[in-house]
Amino acid sequence: MLYHFLYPLRDVFFGFNLFYYISFRSASAAITALFITFIVGPKILQRLRNMSITEEIREETPASHKAKAGTVSMGGLIIHCAVLVPVLLFCRLDNLLIQMMILSTVWMGLVGFLDDYLKVVKKYPKGLIGRYKLIGQVLLGLVVGFAVTLSETYSGINWTTSVPFFKHLMINLGWFYIPVVIFIITSMSNAVNLTDGLDGLAIGLIGIGALAWAAISYVTGHSIFSSYLKILYIPGAGELTVYCAALIGASLGFLWFNSHPATVFMGDTGSLALGGAMGTLAVLLKKELLLPVIAGVFLAETLSVILQVSSYRWRGKRIFKMAPIHHHFELLGWSEEKIVVRFWIVAILLALVSVGTLKIQ
Repeated sequence: MLYHFLYPLRDVFFGFNLFYYISFRSASAAITALFITFIVGPKILQRLRNMSITEEIREETPASHKAKAGTVSMGGLIIHCAVLVPVLLFCRLDNLLIQMMILSTVWMGLVGFLDDYLKVVKKYPKGLIGRYKLIGQVLLGLVVGFAVTLSETYSGINWTTSVPFFKHLMINLGWFYIPVVIFIITSMSNAVNLTDGLDGLAIGLIGIGALAWAAISYVTGHSIFSSYLKILYIPGAGELTVYCAALIGASLGFLWFNSHPATVFMGDTGSLALGGAMGTLAVLLKKELLLPVIAGVFLAETLSVILQVSSYRWRGKRIFKMAPIHHHFELLGWSEEKIVVRFWIVAILLALVSVGTLKIQ
């Protein structure tokens, strides 16, 4: 919004020329997002507390989690404010990729909000029925998939995905590309939701992932850098750097409240939206095959649940003490803080590997 209002006035005041630069707008978005969480966060927390929007701890969770009962939930509202306001202020709103990111964040945020509302306010034990949640995820995948397929921005590469470590190698999936997009967005939103079980774990991983996506989107949208690195150039992809920067700032700000011992949980309002955003970023940047690396910890959490359920169903035995896998380490005696920090370290290593693939081609 500020780009559209102020940049055209650069001849009146030379300082407005700064809004042309993605680096300036990204830094501004990150700082703004951080300050929004500090300003708006306590007010939203107090309002949620007054409305008794608090978490009910499930019986099957480790005993140490019982003390978390009564913690304010639906804190994803803070994240939405901290991400969307800077994006609206500092991004180019005529950019299709930014429009898709805003749509993805709001869409899955509404699905998550409805789930939280039914669970926390209406006291429905399971919240939004799984098939209805799935319908919301699939519909978003369809919209994003068709947007990429039909957009002139992706002319010639609409149905393709790039392959890490191989320059100029693209896989054309044809119409099968849209089901792949649906799978990516659905699985990522559910993966973040599963991972959001320890104080600060999911939001920290999101911030680390957003940092990797910021680097990738910047070089992908820069004709000179993409040519030098021999990676796919996507016009307008640099604007996603601004979105990622806002997400980084929002993650740091929310972590202020969500670090152990957490005073607020993001709830499905936050986790489903953040997961959908991560999946959409991979699709828009044509880095679908790189997503399992950047989101490696989320992938491990999801696979631990799949393996646990499958093993118990077919063999009558559990592989882990409890799934998702962060609960397994809790039952092994690891402290919550140690698990979170170690998972962050793994995520940082994976982020470095993912960014390193841009050079190793």
